[in-house]
Amino acid sequence: MTSELGINGLNVSVNGNLILKGINLAVKTGELHIVMGPNGSGKSTLSNTILGSPKFKVESGSIKLDGGEISGLKPDERARLGLFLAFQEPVSISGVNVLSFLRTAYTKLNPSDKNIDDLKVKVSKVISKLGLSEEFLKRSLNEGFSGGEKKRLEIAQLILFRPKIAILDEVDSGLDMDSLRILGDAINSLKKESGVLLVTHYERIFDYIKPDFIHVLMDGKIVGSGGMEVLQNIKEKTYSFYKNEAA
Repeated sequence: MTSELGINGLNVSVNGNLILKGINLAVKTGELHIVMGPNGSGKSTLSNTILGSPKFKVESGSIKLDGGEISGLKPDERARLGLFLAFQEPVSISGVNVLSFLRTAYTKLNPSDKNIDDLKVKVSKVISKLGLSEEFLKRSLNEGFSGGEKKRLEIAQLILFRPKIAILDEVDSGLDMDSLRILGDAINSLKKESGVLLVTHYERIFDYIKPDFIHVLMDGKIVGSGGMEVLQNIKEKTYSFYKNEAA
């Protein structure tokens, strides 16, 4: 079944300051979209607004999933509808181990699947594939984790939860080459049945994935969209090329 995240005329403010200015974007099942832009352009604001962080106020416009408006829903309600956000810096929760977290989240998203034993086997296979040990499952969530371990846990959630639309907010930052390859493999696999929106600064990830669309976000506006030629323009002419085009 094909799903679609549709964003139309989206204006978003933080503490009274307008950050996103008229964003239009559509992400469908089987598509990989990349959002790039300089620091402070509004990339993380876009990611967090889609998932409903209360810090970001939608002033006007719409966010729809499969045709239904979701901008008034809480983050957990959006998650149950099939949205997923992988954070650049996921929070730590002392006293909640990784397995308990994954089990709780999975059962919330899949209430009809009651077989916990099968889930434990599934989790073990996923973390093993990501180069993590069984002991990792006993650790408190993200507490004392290295950057790579945090990112691999985010990838594990992607693989287990299989969201309709996955938003990945700079999950490739700080990854070593092995972790970057694992992330690329996970994105390529996920794309077969989900839509993916990846926010990134870095070009290294393009060695492992091939986006369908690349969007340039500057000053809260999408000032350019296209295929791999967009990346080439950024590499050769920097973001000023799109700034001048927008002007």
